[in-house]
Amino acid sequence: MITLQTMPPLMFGGLVVAMLIGFPVAFTLAAVGLSFGFLAIHLGFFDLNFLQAIPGRVFGSVLSNELLLAIPFFTFMGAILERCGLAEDMLDSMGQLFGPIRGGLGYSVIIVGFILGAITGTVAAQVIAMALISMPVMIRYGYNMRYITGVLAASGTITQLVPPSLVLIVLADQLGKSVGDMYLGAWGPSVFQILLFAGYTFVLGIFKPSHVPPVPKDARTLTGWALWKKCLMGIIPSAVLIFVVLGTMMMGLATPTEAGAMGAVGAIVLAAIHSKDFSTTGRKVLIIGAIAGGIGTMVGMFATEGLIFKLAFAATYLAVLWICLEAVRIPDLRDLIKQGYETTMRITCMVTFILIGSTCFSVVFLGVSGGVWLEHLLTSLPGGVWGFLIFINLFIFFVAFFLDFFEIAFIILPMIAPIAQKILAPVVGPDAALIWFGVMLCVNMQTSFMHPPFGFALFYLRGVAPKEVKSSDIYWGALPWVGLQMVMVALVIAFPITVTGLLDKPANVDLNQIRIEVPQIDLPPLDFGPPAK
Repeated sequence: MITLQTMPPLMFGGLVVAMLIGFPVAFTLAAVGLSFGFLAIHLGFFDLNFLQAIPGRVFGSVLSNELLLAIPFFTFMGAILERCGLAEDMLDSMGQLFGPIRGGLGYSVIIVGFILGAITGTVAAQVIAMALISMPVMIRYGYNMRYITGVLAASGTITQLVPPSLVLIVLADQLGKSVGDMYLGAWGPSVFQILLFAGYTFVLGIFKPSHVPPVPKDARTLTGWALWKKCLMGIIPSAVLIFVVLGTMMMGLATPTEAGAMGAVGAIVLAAIHSKDFSTTGRKVLIIGAIAGGIGTMVGMFATEGLIFKLAFAATYLAVLWICLEAVRIPDLRDLIKQGYETTMRITCMVTFILIGSTCFSVVFLGVSGGVWLEHLLTSLPGGVWGFLIFINLFIFFVAFFLDFFEIAFIILPMIAPIAQKILAPVVGPDAALIWFGVMLCVNMQTSFMHPPFGFALFYLRGVAPKEVKSSDIYWGALPWVGLQMVMVALVIAFPITVTGLLDKPANVDLNQIRIEVPQIDLPPLDFGPPAK
């Protein structure tokens, strides 16, 4: 006989079995949820009216959720920037800048991976693009094959953690926290991660210099101002786009959806600038628009937003419109924008269907007291807070071998978020608890992208690597970098300040000490006139 207490583990087990069969996750979630829902109705655990919550939540929490509109915008931005030639220019210039030192090409891959992570936000595209561009060059100059495969895969997965990562947007939505706070929390771990990667390359250059040799002098075609100019031509437009997306959001000037829309337009502008067919007139318009934008920004910062402010930004908007029309005029960019639309449509549809399926599952799971069962299971773990964190991180680490981060965020996170809030609040405070937890899971899922033999980044790398690159080199090459990422997970767990350091400190207010004093006002007596007859 199936009891109410056995329904939650049966649902969870049924979901695992159904996904192992290989049926699409979104439809698996809906099928398992509705099947157990009708079973619960038959057994009398709730009635049919309870399932009316499913369409209500689908329309209220999914289709009407403005934050989720940021997903197609950021997806489109990444799809444009991954193919527009920006990565090639930056890797070439950075490689020549750092080439004279040991591990110089490795440093350039790490730095460019960090910058691209802040403007594209997609692991697959970044790993593939950087491997196609950098791997032949690193092989040519005698870099160790395992170092090559490891640094390319690791620098691609850092995009999961660097704002404006799609992972962070989804985590913020599912945890009910501000996207800006989630971004602020992720900056510390992402910078520390880059320092760990660069530190490993530096140590390797000392103890095994043959693995990371400098680029020969005759291979460095650019020097002096020409080299710096090429570096700045890649970095400055990228920095402007990062500010437009992240800066406006963190300053409170734009919502995540509005910032994503500006990023999508900015990606088209950046792609047009990097096109060899971009016209001379377009470059003049770009300069005028940049100057006008600078004037408008200065006026807005130091004076009132008057007529000059409006005219300056009107000129900037017209320049952006002109450059977008230029992009449509260029055949290659027109095809690129079309591909970006198609990629965005596929990913957005996938996310929406997973959300609808996870809603069906979670409503029924909570209806059969699944939340109580899960809370009892996790709060009874030995070790208290640290036992909970270790268990959850190990669980997510292994689950991420088989599930995409969207699936983890929409299936598992809503079930464990209330428990995490309750357990972690005494450590970092109620406001920062879920931010710390979300960033920690983001670092963890980044690790699972690299772990042999199931890491998705390794599959992407295998798909584009030359035939002379062995699969064993890819797997063995990934292990040191997985170790560095696991160190980062441990640091985030042991030192919450790495996440909470940039967050606003909660105001410590003693409610018992608050006094509201209302001044006494002497009013003239009311005159109601003669009594009614």
